[in-house]
Amino acid sequence: MANDLLKPYESDHLDLPNRIVMAPMTRGRADDATAVPNPLARDYYAQRAGAGLIVSEGIFPAPLGKGGPGIPGLTGDDQVEGWRGITGAVHAAGGRIFAQLWHVGRMTHPVTLGGERPVAPSPVRITGERIFTRDGLLDHVTPRALTTAEAEETIDAFAAAARNAIRAGFDGVEVHGANGYLIQQFLADGTNRRTDRFGEPTRFAIEVVEAVVAAVGAGRVGLRISPGNPENEIAESDPATTYRALVRALAPLGLAYLHVIERGAYEALADLRPLWPGTLVANFNGPEPTTREAGEQVLNAGLADLFSFGRLFIANPDLPARFATGAPLAPYAGHLVYGGGAEGYTDYPALQAAR
Repeated sequence: MANDLLKPYESDHLDLPNRIVMAPMTRGRADDATAVPNPLARDYYAQRAGAGLIVSEGIFPAPLGKGGPGIPGLTGDDQVEGWRGITGAVHAAGGRIFAQLWHVGRMTHPVTLGGERPVAPSPVRITGERIFTRDGLLDHVTPRALTTAEAEETIDAFAAAARNAIRAGFDGVEVHGANGYLIQQFLADGTNRRTDRFGEPTRFAIEVVEAVVAAVGAGRVGLRISPGNPENEIAESDPATTYRALVRALAPLGLAYLHVIERGAYEALADLRPLWPGTLVANFNGPEPTTREAGEQVLNAGLADLFSFGRLFIANPDLPARFATGAPLAPYAGHLVYGGGAEGYTDYPALQAAR
């Protein structure tokens, strides 16, 4: 029988009412000074608890991992307490939520980092675009290369943030290894020119995942990757070889899931699905929001077990219910996605409330 987005899903680590995942989406509404999540986030996430699984917005695991204004953290007790209220609201609404741990590497600016220079595997600067800061769009600076010891400390920071996530009530964590951020900067030969052990493309990613697994258990850990994705000036000359090696190395750990974004020429889902024995979440990161039909095609083809939707969840907090009834989908206001207050965040009504 063909898979369907609305069917329940059960694995060794997941027991979900449907196969619809709410993808992680930056919303930029945390307190910029403390990185404590906005109290409105309780309503925002609880409104979307009908998803089979929610993956939170990216949360920085170390101060140098913060990507811009309004990004929340998981490095201290105040942040843990802020997230505890959010996870409690999601659970009270019947949902499940993983925290995405997101270190941006070179994709930030000294204005965001209190004057510190961004860090990366190697000092390779982004030249073709600008970075958003509280002072507006600014030119990127050349990052400094992490020393071997600093790379090891960053791995430890991921593990510590994972422990904080569980203290905060999250059901698990997703390690962000995609979209041109720190872990993918190590995976990509265009940004990793190191000569220490982290010069081997998969080594940093593997050690981060292993450390997080040791901290909270494999069943509470997912990994997100975007093989061949050119976003944020990432250049991977042979993504198939790199990501096959990464998936083969991680498959024996028994993670909760692998989250694969397919974007670019490399057909990652078809290539990597046979190598991954556990749960696989698929995502398309294209210029337009992915349709229900596209998600169902991926599941029915056996390329994934779950499918994650991002932008559709912004304006449709009850997205699974709308899929179930064939109800129309509301458009979101693009200019209200990042920053601000309730408008464009918690004021999108559920279908019944809209009638």
